[in-house]
Amino acid sequence: MKQHSQTMPKAVEDCHELLAWIIPKLDQFPRHRRYTLGERIENGLLLVLENLIQAAYQKSQATYLQTANLQLDVVRHLWRLSHTLQSITHQSYGQGAERLAGLGRQIGGWRKQKEANTPESAA
Repeated sequence: MKQHSQTMPKAVEDCHELLAWIIPKLDQFPRHRRYTLGERIENGLLLVLENLIQAAYQKSQATYLQTANLQLDVVRHLWRLSHTLQSITHQSYGQGAERLAGLGRQIGGWRKQKEANTPESAA
Protein backbone atom coordinates (compact mmCIF):
# COMPACT_ATOMS: atom_id res chain seq x y z
CA MET A 1 0.00 0.00 0.00
CA LYS A 2 2.86 2.36 0.75
CA GLN A 3 4.10 2.11 -2.83
CA HIS A 4 0.59 2.97 -4.10
CA SER A 5 0.40 6.08 -1.92
CA GLN A 6 3.62 7.37 -3.51
CA THR A 7 1.98 7.43 -6.93
CA MET A 8 -1.32 9.01 -5.85
CA PRO A 9 -1.76 12.72 -5.13
CA LYS A 10 -2.03 13.64 -1.46
CA ALA A 11 -5.70 14.66 -1.90
CA VAL A 12 -6.59 11.07 -2.83
CA GLU A 13 -4.89 9.70 0.27
CA ASP A 14 -6.46 12.41 2.47
CA CYS A 15 -9.92 11.57 1.11
CA HIS A 16 -9.33 7.87 1.79
CA GLU A 17 -8.28 8.65 5.37
CA LEU A 18 -11.29 10.93 5.82
CA LEU A 19 -13.63 8.16 4.70
CA ALA A 20 -11.96 5.68 7.07
CA TRP A 21 -12.44 8.17 9.93
CA ILE A 22 -15.97 9.34 9.11
CA ILE A 23 -17.73 6.05 8.27
CA PRO A 24 -17.65 4.80 11.90
CA LYS A 25 -19.05 8.20 12.97
CA LEU A 26 -21.87 7.84 10.46
CA ASP A 27 -22.60 4.34 11.79
CA GLN A 28 -23.34 5.96 15.15
CA PHE A 29 -25.97 8.32 13.75
CA PRO A 30 -29.48 7.81 15.13
CA ARG A 31 -31.36 5.25 13.07
CA HIS A 32 -33.71 7.85 11.56
CA ARG A 33 -30.69 9.83 10.25
CA ARG A 34 -28.27 7.00 9.43
CA TYR A 35 -30.00 5.91 6.23
CA THR A 36 -30.74 9.40 4.96
CA LEU A 37 -28.25 12.03 6.05
CA GLY A 38 -25.47 9.58 6.97
CA GLU A 39 -25.79 7.71 3.70
CA ARG A 40 -25.72 10.96 1.70
CA ILE A 41 -22.51 12.05 3.45
CA GLU A 42 -20.84 8.68 2.83
CA ASN A 43 -21.93 8.52 -0.82
CA GLY A 44 -20.88 12.12 -1.34
CA LEU A 45 -17.38 11.45 -0.05
CA LEU A 46 -17.15 8.31 -2.16
CA LEU A 47 -17.97 10.46 -5.21
CA VAL A 48 -15.23 12.90 -4.18
CA LEU A 49 -12.78 9.99 -3.96
CA GLU A 50 -13.86 8.64 -7.36
CA ASN A 51 -13.39 12.03 -9.01
CA LEU A 52 -9.98 12.52 -7.41
CA ILE A 53 -8.82 9.10 -8.61
CA GLN A 54 -10.12 9.83 -12.10
CA ALA A 55 -8.27 13.18 -12.07
CA ALA A 56 -5.06 11.40 -11.08
CA TYR A 57 -5.19 9.32 -14.27
CA GLN A 58 -6.37 11.97 -16.75
CA LYS A 59 -4.46 14.63 -18.64
CA SER A 60 -7.46 16.94 -18.49
CA GLN A 61 -8.09 17.05 -14.76
CA ALA A 62 -10.03 20.30 -14.38
CA THR A 63 -13.53 18.82 -14.74
CA TYR A 64 -12.87 16.03 -12.23
CA LEU A 65 -11.30 18.39 -9.71
CA GLN A 66 -14.14 20.88 -10.08
CA THR A 67 -16.72 18.12 -9.59
CA ALA A 68 -14.84 16.79 -6.54
CA ASN A 69 -14.67 20.27 -5.05
CA LEU A 70 -18.38 20.89 -5.62
CA GLN A 71 -19.34 17.52 -4.12
CA LEU A 72 -17.09 18.19 -1.13
CA ASP A 73 -18.93 21.47 -0.55
CA VAL A 74 -22.23 19.57 -0.50
CA VAL A 75 -20.77 17.12 2.04
CA ARG A 76 -19.60 20.04 4.21
CA HIS A 77 -23.16 21.37 4.33
CA LEU A 78 -24.58 17.93 5.13
CA TRP A 79 -21.97 17.49 7.89
CA ARG A 80 -22.99 20.85 9.37
CA LEU A 81 -26.65 19.85 9.15
CA SER A 82 -25.91 16.61 10.99
CA HIS A 83 -24.44 18.72 13.81
CA THR A 84 -27.44 21.07 13.81
CA LEU A 85 -29.73 18.04 14.11
CA GLN A 86 -27.52 16.69 16.94
CA SER A 87 -26.64 13.50 15.09
CA ILE A 88 -22.97 13.97 16.03
CA THR A 89 -21.15 15.42 19.00
CA HIS A 90 -19.69 18.90 18.93
CA GLN A 91 -16.20 17.39 19.13
CA SER A 92 -16.78 15.05 16.17
CA TYR A 93 -18.26 17.91 14.20
CA GLY A 94 -15.16 20.03 14.80
CA GLN A 95 -12.77 17.23 13.87
CA GLY A 96 -14.76 16.40 10.74
CA ALA A 97 -15.03 20.04 9.70
CA GLU A 98 -11.24 20.39 10.02
CA ARG A 99 -10.66 17.27 7.93
CA LEU A 100 -13.14 18.41 5.27
CA ALA A 101 -11.50 21.84 5.13
CA GLY A 102 -8.07 20.23 4.82
CA LEU A 103 -9.24 18.08 1.94
CA GLY A 104 -10.73 21.16 0.31
CA ARG A 105 -7.36 22.91 0.56
CA GLN A 106 -5.67 19.88 -1.02
CA ILE A 107 -8.10 19.89 -3.95
CA GLY A 108 -7.79 23.66 -4.33
CA GLY A 109 -4.00 23.44 -4.36
CA TRP A 110 -4.10 20.67 -6.95
CA ARG A 111 -6.43 22.74 -9.13
CA LYS A 112 -4.22 25.83 -8.87
CA GLN A 113 -1.11 23.80 -9.65
CA LYS A 114 -2.72 22.37 -12.79
CA GLU A 115 -4.01 25.79 -13.86
CA ALA A 116 -0.53 27.28 -13.46
CA ASN A 117 0.94 24.51 -15.62
CA THR A 118 -1.50 24.89 -18.52
CA PRO A 119 -0.27 26.70 -21.63
CA GLU A 120 -3.33 29.02 -21.67
CA SER A 121 -2.49 30.42 -18.24
CA ALA A 122 0.94 31.54 -19.45
CA ALA A 123 -0.57 33.68 -22.20
